[in-house]
Amino acid sequence: MPRAFTPKVVTANDLLEGDVIYLTAAGGWTRELSEAELIVDEAEAQLRLLDAQSQPKIAVGAYLADAKAGEQGPEPTHFREEFRRTGPSNYRHGKQEAAANV
Repeated sequence: MPRAFTPKVVTANDLLEGDVIYLTAAGGWTRELSEAELIVDEAEAQLRLLDAQSQPKIAVGAYLADAKAGEQGPEPTHFREEFRRTGPSNYRHGKQEAAANV
């Protein structure tokens, strides 16, 4: 018996800067998970992933990541996605300088 579909976000890495990016409902990209589109339909998730994969000049390595609805928008459900959301762990720079991620 197949597992039930869980909500997803489309995530990838920015081609030029390498930052983690998320697909928005409008079809653009954002560096903030809270602004990403939370997809609750499996067929729609696959279509949105294909859309993301068709933008190789912007995003690389696009995939569907499990997420859940939170007060401020989508939130990760797995530690890997939380780690990607907050940025590199070698020293404080970029996203890790933001007070929300300290």
